Amino acid sequence: MKNLGTLDRMGRIVASLVMVIAAVALPWRAGIRLPVFLGLAGYMLMTSVAGTCLGYKLMGYSTCPNKRLA
Repeated sequence: MKNLGTLDRMGRIVASLVMVIAAVALPWRAGIRLPVFLGLAGYMLMTSVAGTCLGYKLMGYSTCPNKRLA
């Protein structure tokens, strides 16, 4: 069951793009910035494409209009 609304999904896509830029542009060691930022960006992008967030599901939260989790 999807638990991400349209605005939430768009926000996650934008956030993932910002994290990819940060992974490339920040002057931190690559061993720190690449796994952290690219890992988070990948998770946010996958959840936005799938429309389901595991964290939301565990909390029983949904941003979809008129949908509640059981």
